[in-house]
Amino acid sequence: MPADDLPTAAGTGDPSPPPGLVVAAHFDEGPGYGVDRPGGSDSWLFTWTTGGRGRLRQGTSEVRAGAGDLVVLAPGVPHGYAVEPGAPHWRFWWAHCQARPSWTPWLRPYGTDDGLYAVTPVPEALHPRVEAAFRRLYADAGWTGGAEEAPEGSGIVVAHGTTARELALCALEEAVLLTTAAARAPLPPPGLDERVRRVQALLAADPGAPHTVDSLAARVALSPSRLSHLFTEQTGQSPMRALREARLRHAARLLEGTDLPVERVAAASGFVSPFHFTRVFRARYGSPPGAYRDGIRSTMDVPGNRP
Repeated sequence: MPADDLPTAAGTGDPSPPPGLVVAAHFDEGPGYGVDRPGGSDSWLFTWTTGGRGRLRQGTSEVRAGAGDLVVLAPGVPHGYAVEPGAPHWRFWWAHCQARPSWTPWLRPYGTDDGLYAVTPVPEALHPRVEAAFRRLYADAGWTGGAEEAPEGSGIVVAHGTTARELALCALEEAVLLTTAAARAPLPPPGLDERVRRVQALLAADPGAPHTVDSLAARVALSPSRLSHLFTEQTGQSPMRALREARLRHAARLLEGTDLPVERVAAASGFVSPFHFTRVFRARYGSPPGAYRDGIRSTMDVPGNRP
């Protein structure tokens, strides 16, 4: 897809770029700007705010973004974003791409079960370096083999060719690594009902167990309907949605740290069907389980990246 075929600013209903592309731009949008994708995106969306304020929604999760906030939206989940109501504008860098598997462990501490990652607060001293990485991402995406670069403000740029894509992804990787290494991981939300906390702990401790709403409710002395209502009200998702996300996180850790076959990873994580597991894993992490593991391993094989 050439840049000429992309809108200068996406609007409601506009499709996201295909996952195989690296697409980037720097926008400064005023009140009324917004995008709503009920079907989510086929690619990951990275945003780095440099001025004003924006609001980003993914599934049932929502975050406000100010200067120095990195917000990432994973593919496959309904999302939307807009200028924060009452803000004069929202100035931000953005990039759509297929995220490298090695980035997922860095982002995970800042994530919600809906695939929204809010990496904040990033120390102010790092803001210029992170913005420089996004500037380089933009310039490298427009690289054509010569000395010329795509000037900032020239619109949306699409990386053509392997070299331009890899250079752009390397710049984005620097931004992700800098922000996730320096920001403070969020604290657990205060005020959760103790029974909701206990259910969350049960799911985290043994996501592969055959949990049901009935079995979880019995463990915390609630009726199934009361647990479903209370859990959804306080966490923004149903117990079974939380279970699926816990199983996917567990599967990702097994793929990262073991040589278990994909079928055994699926079974150990509570998925009865390997085909269903592959489908939901790809929707959540952007690549099938085998490719996700290969991406992690190839990164670890780079000198200096070994533990």
